[in-house]
Amino acid sequence: MSIFTKNSRGLGRRTWVFSAGFAPSASTGHEPEFTSRNTLCLLNTGERETCVRLTVYYDDAEPVGPYEVLVGAQRVKHQRINDLIEPAAVQLDKPYGLVVDAEEPVVAQLYYLDSRHGNLAVSHLNPVPLDHTDR
Repeated sequence: MSIFTKNSRGLGRRTWVFSAGFAPSASTGHEPEFTSRNTLCLLNTGERETCVRLTVYYDDAEPVGPYEVLVGAQRVKHQRINDLIEPAAVQLDKPYGLVVDAEEPVVAQLYYLDSRHGNLAVSHLNPVPLDHTDR
């Protein structure tokens, strides 16, 4: 099955998994443009707003979440991981994994910008899509 399954609810999947997150605390350059960060990019092509719940996993701490992010119908939402505060601030300078659970299908990608040490590194991390039947 394609990861971009189109049905009446929109493109994408309801569950996505990222295993390689890292949000640096240090940055160089002008803020906010060059603030080091991870940004979760969510695309909702469906006709209904959806609530996306995020759970963050660490190597030495219990999972934290859910963080709730609303994505409007037929809209894109870019959520900085560094800005997630409730129920607890995401820990900076620590590797993390992220599980994305949405009420409606979405397409998800994690964008990484690292401006430490006067350099600029940018990458996109592709997730593993899961169906709820896969779990």
